[in-house]
Amino acid sequence: MSLKSLSELWEEHTAHEFSTRDTELTLATMVDDAYVNHVPVMTGGSGKAELRTFYSTDFIPKMPPDTRLTPVSRTVGENQLVDELIFSFTHTEEMPWMLPGVKPTNQHVEIPLVVIVKFRDGRLAHEHIYWDQASVLKQIGLLTDPGLPVFGSETADKVLTGRKSP
Repeated sequence: MSLKSLSELWEEHTAHEFSTRDTELTLATMVDDAYVNHVPVMTGGSGKAELRTFYSTDFIPKMPPDTRLTPVSRTVGENQLVDELIFSFTHTEEMPWMLPGVKPTNQHVEIPLVVIVKFRDGRLAHEHIYWDQASVLKQIGLLTDPGLPVFGSETADKVLTGRKSP
């Protein structure tokens, strides 16, 4: 696949996750043995049957309505793409894929997030998704010890501006 095609396929995939919110169209962009790994909390799935359940119950319908992805950078290789994003949302509903078992706090969250996508046979083969879970927990009020070296939305600000917030 060309570099442009990798980006186009990834953008189609994320549009089905976040805009059309269509599980079957999301899965159509993936190989049969694809897997998704949300590394900090080990959610996701392996193979289309597990991913169908994951997308239709834990991910797509559990995305807060104000969710926003802000692109920061993209690196595209021969069969791989890496996106650096700012992921923001208000925790208005339970999010089993990011905050399993945590009831809504109505707190706003803004974090840097990195996605590594591998492609095979013209489809997505896997997604490895990384974020700082301590920053999420701090922003929703579950991590409150001021002595810990953990920051909240300041991490997203610094990624966007290159400077520490005042």
